[in-house]
Amino acid sequence: MTRRKLEHYKFSADAANVIEAGKPLYTQIKGHWNSLYFENDHPVVVELACGKGEYTIGLGKQFPEKNFIGMDIKGDRIARGSLIATENKLNNVAFLRAGIQYADEFFEDDELSEIWLIHPDPQVRDRDENKRLTNPQFLARYARYLKPGGMFYLKTDSTFLYEYSLEKLSESESFTIIEHTADLYESHLHDEHYGVKTHYESIFVSKGYTIKYIKAVVS
Repeated sequence: MTRRKLEHYKFSADAANVIEAGKPLYTQIKGHWNSLYFENDHPVVVELACGKGEYTIGLGKQFPEKNFIGMDIKGDRIARGSLIATENKLNNVAFLRAGIQYADEFFEDDELSEIWLIHPDPQVRDRDENKRLTNPQFLARYARYLKPGGMFYLKTDSTFLYEYSLEKLSESESFTIIEHTADLYESHLHDEHYGVKTHYESIFVSKGYTIKYIKAVVS
């Protein structure tokens, strides 16, 4: 492990806005994000597989009336987002270091208002469908975490994942697709990305990839 990674892990361990194994809230937070961490009753929004938390931070800056949680297993990535959130005094931003497969341990039914997936790994091989974050099993779990009328958003550069997700959301008894586009920046939905681009999204766009976008509601 590199020295830089070790420093990031140390930062996460000490950071008040990072919830991870070994900290008291790690086993207490399920169903209590508003009361135990944010100490308000604002809507709770989660970005799954948040990486460095660029979207979590970007949305947190624009919507101070909402609470944002970036969830990722990579501690060194979360540490970067944690530092930026701390420097910007974003008290409405937190990070959870855990794998998405363990989300049931951290989110209660009807606890969330929005879930965002930003450029997840499309997992294009058939044998890896169980890892796709929009497969029917994951979608069913998201629907449980979301309040009635809660929103699910997907942004991806992958045509494969976009089409797969449209199919699975259409088949879902829990979600209704509101809008979608295969070219977000050239569509009437352009403003819905709120001017937030991740590092990799900027690279994708510079190479000529279009950004796909799906917005669905718990029905």
